Amino acid sequence: MMRIGELARQTGVSVKTIRFYEQVGLLPPPPRMENNYRLYSSDIVDRLRFITHARSLGLSLREITAILAISDRGEPPCGEVLATLDRQIATIDQRIANLQELRTALIDLRQRGNQAATPWIDCICALVRDHQL
Repeated sequence: MMRIGELARQTGVSVKTIRFYEQVGLLPPPPRMENNYRLYSSDIVDRLRFITHARSLGLSLREITAILAISDRGEPPCGEVLATLDRQIATIDQRIANLQELRTALIDLRQRGNQAATPWIDCICALVRDHQL
C-alpha cells in the first residue's frame, strides 16, 4: 500500500489529477488511514497508467469511464476499446481532411496575393478579409 505522493511519483500523474480522477469516478475511492491519508494498492498503478495512456491517445474521460466500467464488471473491455479506437481514427481522419482543405485555401490565397497589383485594394489583406471557406 502507498500514499498518494508515492502513487504520483510511480505514475508521473500529479496528486491534483489523481484526486480529480477519484472525484469523477475513474479511480475508486481509496481506503484511508486513521490520519485520513489515502492508501492505494498496486493495482491502482496499472489503472492509472491505463487512464494516462488512453488520454495520450486522445480518448475522452467519458470513453475511458465506459471501458473501465466494463472491466470493473469482470468483463473483457477489448471490444469497447477497439470500437473507441475506430471512432478516434475516424475523428483524426476528418481532422486531417479539414486541415488539408484549409491548407489548400491558404495556398490559393498566398498565390493570389503574389498576383495582387495595387496595395490595399487587391492585396492579400483584402483577399483574407473577403475569403470564405
